[in-house]
Amino acid sequence: MGRRVFLVVLDSVGIGALPDADLYGDAGSNTLAAAATSAGFSMPNMERLGLFEIEGAKQLKTGNGTPEGAYGRAKEASKGKDTTIGHWEIAGIISERPLPTFPGGFPQELLIEFSERTGRKVLCNKPYSGTEVIRDYGKEHMETGALIVYTSADSVFQIAAHEAVVPVEELYRYCEIARELCRGIYGVGRVIARPFEGEYPFVRTPRRHDYSLVPPERTMLNILADSGYDVIGVGKINDIFAGSGITEFVRTSGNEEGIEQMISYGDRDFNGLCFVNLVDFDSKYGHRNDTEGYGAALSYFDAQLPRLLAKLKEDDLLIITADHGCDPATPSTDHSREYVPIIVTGPGVEKGVNLGTRECFADTGATVLDWFGIFGGIAGSSYRSQLLKK
Repeated sequence: MGRRVFLVVLDSVGIGALPDADLYGDAGSNTLAAAATSAGFSMPNMERLGLFEIEGAKQLKTGNGTPEGAYGRAKEASKGKDTTIGHWEIAGIISERPLPTFPGGFPQELLIEFSERTGRKVLCNKPYSGTEVIRDYGKEHMETGALIVYTSADSVFQIAAHEAVVPVEELYRYCEIARELCRGIYGVGRVIARPFEGEYPFVRTPRRHDYSLVPPERTMLNILADSGYDVIGVGKINDIFAGSGITEFVRTSGNEEGIEQMISYGDRDFNGLCFVNLVDFDSKYGHRNDTEGYGAALSYFDAQLPRLLAKLKEDDLLIITADHGCDPATPSTDHSREYVPIIVTGPGVEKGVNLGTRECFADTGATVLDWFGIFGGIAGSSYRSQLLKK
């Protein structure tokens, strides 16, 4: 059995506003602290690993003693606060420019070509909440067959359609067309299929599918795959990286399935990286300002964590981090510009190591490569030497 790294992204679990958060409208944001105000919030296992030793979470601390893991936080060096840029940075790419956003809707020339290619008209073309857009435009979509196209504060081109009007495979084909068109100045980070079903006010189905830009540079995933290691994507990972550098993947319907898949890989004798995204924190709770739901989801993850910890072998490493924030307690429903936590554990990891504040998310990617004896090739500085037992 080879070396294994489990890299788990708690999507949007930020840990306090970055120094430049005011430039993004996010001053004062702290996603974890907001979620911790929920009635059922409980994360004793992550606390034991050191989560509440990190600046931005110390006020949540309930116990004493030496943490069982290493802990720290990381700044986002890239310009932006979206899922794509956050994951790319974890994997070693610093984005000097944010991906394009369309707060006034998409240009007509783009939508005209999209309609010509799909044979369907377009509704909405505004920034919108995903649940509200199907409530407000779903009936007209059902009557006309026109596609609901909308965006958000993120760099996304989203297409919603009722599965009884547009079968999901057809919706996916429309998204592929949109992905072809959304290049250059229209090069959004993700085109997202948003199928829904049922009667008014309708409900979204778990058959969402993301179509991302191919990363502009090689990432730790490419380097690992080219070096003969397994690179397993769980959840949105394959979509976020457009399959680049992924050797095996499984999509999931949400956190519960993602956690079960993650734990099942703990029983697999792979040699390389298992890269996991748990999306519900962001999509179901952060974007909907659902503080109670966010806290419950974090508590559920924490309760399941010992099942994975029990499967870690001698040379295994578990890193838990995030890609941005999405504070559910602010008026905004958008992502927030925040530090992200870093929690590291494994049989070979020194207890109680404070990794401090890392200058970029890419330090984690560099550490993953270093764990496999690979040095350089991406941005970031490895913190592996700090982790090793003395």
